[in-house]
Amino acid sequence: MPSSARSLWYTLLDKVSRPVVESLSKGRLRIEMPVEGAHPDERKSVTHLEAFGRTLAGLAPWLSCPDLEGDEAMRRDEILALSRRALAVGVDPSSPDFLNFSEHHQPIVDAAFLAHGLLRGKRVLWDPLEPSVKGRVIAALKATRTRKPGYCNWLLFSAMVEAFLASTGEADWDRMRVDYALRSHQEWYKGDGVYGDGKMFAWDYYNSFVIQPMLLDILATVGDLENEWGTMRAAAEAHGRRYAQVLERFIAADGSYPPIGRSIAYRCGAFQHLAQAALRHALPAELPPAQVRCALTSAIRRTLEAPDTFDARGWLRIGLCGAQPSLGEAYIRTGSLYLCSTAFLPLGLPPSDPFWRLPDLPWTQVRLWRGEDLPADHGQH
Repeated sequence: MPSSARSLWYTLLDKVSRPVVESLSKGRLRIEMPVEGAHPDERKSVTHLEAFGRTLAGLAPWLSCPDLEGDEAMRRDEILALSRRALAVGVDPSSPDFLNFSEHHQPIVDAAFLAHGLLRGKRVLWDPLEPSVKGRVIAALKATRTRKPGYCNWLLFSAMVEAFLASTGEADWDRMRVDYALRSHQEWYKGDGVYGDGKMFAWDYYNSFVIQPMLLDILATVGDLENEWGTMRAAAEAHGRRYAQVLERFIAADGSYPPIGRSIAYRCGAFQHLAQAALRHALPAELPPAQVRCALTSAIRRTLEAPDTFDARGWLRIGLCGAQPSLGEAYIRTGSLYLCSTAFLPLGLPPSDPFWRLPDLPWTQVRLWRGEDLPADHGQH
């Protein structure tokens, strides 16, 4: 039933996120979070911002959701309070858990995930903050400007930071960083709903991990401020609808999906774009929301309910389906794994929304592989 699906989702999101926000809220994230990876010491200084920024990017819509009751409302309110305290601790220079925004290049990435979370949950995560905390957050985000992002999806990280700053009323937000990222991705569009990661196409999930979710939310935030950006927005929305179709078709009847490309240890975060399309009511007409709910539920369970996904203290371990440390590239650490939280974005829709309210529907691979006669898939030209 739809209600049981929602209970499963918020219970799992609580399980994923609580260790991160609770430890940081107490100034104990560096003490309590393990740092797993091939060379854990090399990126230890950046992985705590990874954990918090990515967690908040997935949590934010649920934290903003209206009309919750009972156990879900209680859990949400607890996580919201912990997240606010964690944010204040993370930007406090006197805290033992002051997060690293200013050393090495990786903070460009996770400052952007943090900004994305604040943008997605602006009403409950940003607006109530004390002015002093807001000032520290803005200073932390601006500290990433001292480094140059790579000529690839990283351009969107700088642009996301600037889009969030624009949303707060900061007068010195950098239009050029936004414009450069948007124009570059316009040039890198490869067709049939996908963008290159830079000039080259790559078989991976970075269109969903980063490119399309950030591109669409940047355009939704500042797209009306320049005529050219408005034109880009219409095209990006069309590309996004096609890519949502593709992602839904990737999910097999058992919840598995092609383990292709880098960063596969982000688990169900591979479906952030599909989850965001559902959250934004931007699914293509061919995808009923209840069908997407069932497909996402299957992928979430396949990747987060496998034995040994969490260690004995509840922290995520490197892997796709359980503990598989060899799937962690050199840049993967424990904090990196929390991008899986972005699969839960539709929890930002109230329980009365059709995504949650309508009866279960089988997704495309279930229907095709049981012999149902469906229309052929057609690419976008």
